Amino acid sequence: MIAIKRLATDMIELLFPELCNACGGHLYYGEKEICTKCLYDLPYTDYHLHTDNRVAKQLWGRLPINAAMAMLYFRKGTKVQNLMHSLKYKSQTDVGVKLGNLLGDKLKLALHYQGVDLIIPVPLHQKKERLRGYNQSEFIAIGIAEVLGIPVSTTHLLRDKSTESQTKKARYTRYENMQSIFKISQEEQLENLHVLLVDDVITTGATLEACGNALLSAGIKKLSIAAIAFAE
Repeated sequence: MIAIKRLATDMIELLFPELCNACGGHLYYGEKEICTKCLYDLPYTDYHLHTDNRVAKQLWGRLPINAAMAMLYFRKGTKVQNLMHSLKYKSQTDVGVKLGNLLGDKLKLALHYQGVDLIIPVPLHQKKERLRGYNQSEFIAIGIAEVLGIPVSTTHLLRDKSTESQTKKARYTRYENMQSIFKISQEEQLENLHVLLVDDVITTGATLEACGNALLSAGIKKLSIAAIAFAE
């Protein structure tokens, strides 16, 4: 019976092969979303082990954080860009969960990320989330939560205003655009919590700064930040 099931699985994979979201190659039996070779070859940082890493330094003086990190380096034309493109624009939400699992494994080793009470993904505006069908950062947060056993909230931090794409804007312009577009719901439930704010890719940090300030104004005890990638 087991042999028959394996044969059926092999036939399905032959007719409808699953491809690695990083390199585009075929996934082999037991591989999901990302092939084993790419998992080893991805450009990992060690930022989870050092509180004075480049992501944290970028936010120093802008946001009182406990810790901040990103798991991968992001460069155009690389496997990391392929992964993020699949997650954001091809509805490959399982990629987000997979990357979140990997990120959760890193955070589990970091002393300064211990004691997190709640995971909050950076929210999308309702209109943008309806168009895309999902919030990619939420699936990353779900992946982290599976590893750390910490609840995820998508109801406490809300995006109140829609903004145009920030990709080609200068840092100060991004900062200006992001002010006062996030709001807090059920503020009393956040008081004295250690919150982990989760994003997909960190560029200037303007979005995280705006989200972080909103959470801190709600009375959280400690703010930590984690993302999949950091755009150098």
